[in-house]
Amino acid sequence: MDTELQEPLRVLVADGRPARLREIAQAVASLGHEAIPREGDLNGIGSLTSAVRPDVAMVIVGDQSEQALALIGKIVHEASCPVIAILDVQDRTFIREAAKRGLFAYITGGDDLQELQSSIDIVLRRFAEYHALEGAFGRRAVTERAKGILMERHGVDEDAAFALLRRYSERRGMKLADVATAVAEAHALLPGDPATREPV
Repeated sequence: MDTELQEPLRVLVADGRPARLREIAQAVASLGHEAIPREGDLNGIGSLTSAVRPDVAMVIVGDQSEQALALIGKIVHEASCPVIAILDVQDRTFIREAAKRGLFAYITGGDDLQELQSSIDIVLRRFAEYHALEGAFGRRAVTERAKGILMERHGVDEDAAFALLRRYSERRGMKLADVATAVAEAHALLPGDPATREPV
């Protein structure tokens, strides 16, 4: 990723210690990004991330590692952005727990500007790859559902059902995933489908 060509990013920087918060926020701003510093208020951070929609979030980890873990979990839940932890000292237990909550990366110190920018670049790339992979899994699940519908409807095997999808997509000039989605959605509207039955 060429940082000179990219738009400035909105970077949320969260911490409970004002002095350290200012240092990292200034470092982020010096890289040309918009720093959004916030003290680690768990109650306010959720609504903030929803409103601000940061591109990246950084959580500074000090003595209050439990609070930092809670912040990471809250930001991951509320904002569709990757989170980087900035550690004063390496703590494998913290890293392991933070990873369970959705942490994407960590760096020690955060004072080296080049390292800070490299971390942002790598995290954004991994985050994009993750979402592309997640989308691919979603498309595959829809295709499998459409094949199952066609197998049941036409009494054919899996290969024949896939061939039906492929032929239709080629004839109509549509993506296979779009055809599969149309089959699954049309099936959901048919009478007798469990998804359309009224609750008793």
